Amino acid sequence: MRTLADLEQVMAEPSAELIAFMQELDGDIMLLGVGGKMGPSLAKLAMNAISAAGVKKTVYGVSRFSEAGLKDELQSYGIQTIACDLLNDQALQELPDVKNVIYMAGTKFGTTGKEHFTWIMNAYLPGRVAEKFRDSRIVVFSTGNIYPFTPVSYGGAHEAIAPAPIGEYGQSCLGRERVFEHYSQKNGTPVLVYRLNYAIDLRYGVLLEIAKSIKEGRAIDLSMGHFNCIWQGDANEIAIRSLLATQSPANFLNVTGPETVSVKYAAQQLGQRLGIEPQFVGQESETALLSNAAKSMKLFGYPRISLLQMFDWVAEWLQHGGSMINKPTHFQEREGKF
Repeated sequence: MRTLADLEQVMAEPSAELIAFMQELDGDIMLLGVGGKMGPSLAKLAMNAISAAGVKKTVYGVSRFSEAGLKDELQSYGIQTIACDLLNDQALQELPDVKNVIYMAGTKFGTTGKEHFTWIMNAYLPGRVAEKFRDSRIVVFSTGNIYPFTPVSYGGAHEAIAPAPIGEYGQSCLGRERVFEHYSQKNGTPVLVYRLNYAIDLRYGVLLEIAKSIKEGRAIDLSMGHFNCIWQGDANEIAIRSLLATQSPANFLNVTGPETVSVKYAAQQLGQRLGIEPQFVGQESETALLSNAAKSMKLFGYPRISLLQMFDWVAEWLQHGGSMINKPTHFQEREGKF
């Protein structure tokens, strides 16, 4: 796993379960916010699954497309792209009606100092989208940041734990959830709130951040001493298959890997692969931002890509100069400031 082509091929390979799912799913699929970190790989996975299933569906990718070349790249893959600022209500209303919507739009980084825009994107826009697509199934991307910190020994917050977000980013994401929940009840719209925590792509993510610190000789802060993660390809598949787990009132689903991962353990494993002894500062806290994904695994099975495989791939990617996306997770953040 050394080139972008290698990475994209692995992330866009559909499982037998996803192929069978596409044969069962009725209607086209629209990805709102396809230009984000996960959107392009999710769209390509959906296209490959549709092709392998031998069915006819259109995958729409909606974004402002501020990244040069992305629109052409997706179009070359067979994805029907629509350039749209979702905050422009006329443009939003002109989008085609589809049976299946995956809502990925939102903002996280730069919240501090621009809290007003964070709330507009994360809590106001969802109401406009929910009304526009009231007759669709909607999978709504959210985050584990809506949960309180839990004791490491607890095994992570499950879906019945009351949200208690720290900081305005997490609060605005809870606002997004509540708005979609409201319209699900008001209009009978089938909704699934998809609480992700954290996706691993070799170009970004918790494991890459730890590995980069090791390679650059920077000490790793242990104050947020544990985390969850899941391979992005697995997270993408769960998002697509969640379309048939939508319901009214809204369904809620934690999406992450099965392990509560120690930062120290992850650093030691990555350090072994890089041939560098990691350095640490701080003490592990008794609590962390952790999610329990047992419900997801009951519905969709365990992730195909293991934690140890992710260690191997991340180390190899870094050693061979793989490309990176400058969007840090801030997984160490304990004050909710992004």
